[in-house]
Amino acid sequence: MGTSKIGTLNEKPLHEALKRWYAQPGDLFEVPVEGFFVDIVRGDLLIEIQTRNFSAIKRKLEKLLTNHPVRLVYPIPCAKWIVKLADNGDGPIIRRKSPKRGAFEDVFRELVRLPGLLENPNFSIELLLIEEEEVRRYDGVRGWRRRGWVTEERRLLQVVDRRTLSSPADMQAFIPAGLAEPFSVSELATATGSPARLAQKMVYCLRKTGCLAPVGKRGNAILYARRQSD
Repeated sequence: MGTSKIGTLNEKPLHEALKRWYAQPGDLFEVPVEGFFVDIVRGDLLIEIQTRNFSAIKRKLEKLLTNHPVRLVYPIPCAKWIVKLADNGDGPIIRRKSPKRGAFEDVFRELVRLPGLLENPNFSIELLLIEEEEVRRYDGVRGWRRRGWVTEERRLLQVVDRRTLSSPADMQAFIPAGLAEPFSVSELATATGSPARLAQKMVYCLRKTGCLAPVGKRGNAILYARRQSD
């Protein structure tokens, strides 16, 4: 496997661990393509690992997709342990499991920033459900929003499951088969066990990619139905 140190100096532990986990024999790392460094090059396929904030990579993806197939790898923590470090860094002062549990649907929190990319036949996104540690350190200045605690790094514990989206049609699988049509955002939220705001992002992405269409209203709620693929 080819390697390069260029572009890895500021790499975070989670990103680095996922790159090692995802790698296959023959992969090349940190390869310059179209003016950007690409995490992994596997034959003709360019692979980018993004642990958060799709907006930060939007321009890079749009440029690379002009001439190359690109896969975006995105981890979603289905289980997380919070580790709080002592001020002097001498071991953790507490380690507890977070009650929050992520699911594949959480990708819509970020996908809402670039839903149209799945209409590009060169683009795919692979979702990884992971278990991770989130290491926090007390910093009264930077961490005023979190009672003084700031996230220092995220660490990969294991990959639990994976799922690939290669086209808008793949997103329709997020709509439960038993959900009767037409349905509202709140009914989708109930059926998927998701918060209402996340269900709104799901509907937005599904509408933008032609998977859902508004078909009427019930009171003030807009009703939606699946669009059949041609």
